[in-house]
Amino acid sequence: MIFSRSAALRSYSQLALIIVAAGAIYPLLYLRQNFELSILEAFNISQTQLRYCSSMLGFIFMITYIPSGWLADRVSSRKLLAFSLLATGLLGIWFASMPSYTSLLVIYAAWGLATGLTFWSAQIKLVSMLAKQDQQGRFFGILDGGRGLVEALLATLAIALFAYVLNQESSSTTLALKQVIYLYVGVLVIMSPLTYWLLDDLEIEPGKTVERKKDLFRNDIMAVIKRREIWLCAICIACGYQLFYATYSFSAYLQQHFGLTAVMVGGITVAKLWMRPLGGIAAGFIGDWKSPEKILCLLLALASIALATMAFLPTTAATLIMLAVVLLIGLLTYGVRGLYWATLGGCDVPNNIKGLAIGIISMIGYLPELYLPLFSASLIEQYPNGLGYKIYYLILSVFGLLGAYAAYLLARPKV
Repeated sequence: MIFSRSAALRSYSQLALIIVAAGAIYPLLYLRQNFELSILEAFNISQTQLRYCSSMLGFIFMITYIPSGWLADRVSSRKLLAFSLLATGLLGIWFASMPSYTSLLVIYAAWGLATGLTFWSAQIKLVSMLAKQDQQGRFFGILDGGRGLVEALLATLAIALFAYVLNQESSSTTLALKQVIYLYVGVLVIMSPLTYWLLDDLEIEPGKTVERKKDLFRNDIMAVIKRREIWLCAICIACGYQLFYATYSFSAYLQQHFGLTAVMVGGITVAKLWMRPLGGIAAGFIGDWKSPEKILCLLLALASIALATMAFLPTTAATLIMLAVVLLIGLLTYGVRGLYWATLGGCDVPNNIKGLAIGIISMIGYLPELYLPLFSASLIEQYPNGLGYKIYYLILSVFGLLGAYAAYLLARPKV
């Protein structure tokens, strides 16, 4: 009993370390979630150019997901995570210099390598191996919810710092944004050595392997893609991620078409971030109690309906109503994020090719990150006065319902 408690405590402490690392590494890449118009002003770029940077990030993610999984099966995850944190932080220092648009493309591409190739699959695999079969929902729910808590804490500090610097005499948006960037960089530089020193290297469980043949990589690929559950899991993630990705545009949408200030919009989007720990963790525990796939199906359907309501908000809507709708969408989409990787536990993938499976699922599941920035930019430019945003939200709502159907198929008993 003492050993069991000690092992559980060790697992949760390791999970906590991964959560802080994951929560600290991504906010810089997605800084536009809370500061989109401020970034456009400080870097003197257009909205389309910023979306090209995001698309560059998505492209690098797409081409590195499978190599990332292969790497996670062969290199110490502790070393991969520590390297990723340090590299992302150092690139953030360059980012804070407010470089040219061409340099921004290079930075976003390098960020894609640092967080896609050497970080993503390694952290997912670590969490999957830490959790027992009947704990996959709660561990992944805690991972995403915990990441959200870390991001919300950092974002709250960032918004407060931004507002404080902006209110100083002779201050500017550029100076305020620089301080925000340095805040995130400092956290990354601190977390890198802590991750290297404190994180364990988990070994593959005996008997949880597949036969290694001469054409190793090809056989591993075939072993993964032959599983129907892998494809359904990928569809759930792709559709759920599109619902979540829509929330990145809320900042500009609310500021441009509802007359809110940058600080007010930042406050609303930060409040949305606080829904992540609540939605992710609650969904994870409910998923373990009922069924991750069934709860995921319900959440995808509800999140799709909630996002569709964003298209019908009148410009005269009260700020409290906008806040309530944004928080509801945040709660549901974060619940989806907290559960969709828990479906991996039901795919019965051996640990020594689990990284590769994660890479393949990620390549399909996060494909929207490649095309959504350009798709949304095109809609917004072609249909002004908020109509482009409304069409965008309605289209992604339909995809969310498709994901709900995929989750329903996953939940059905295997025959």
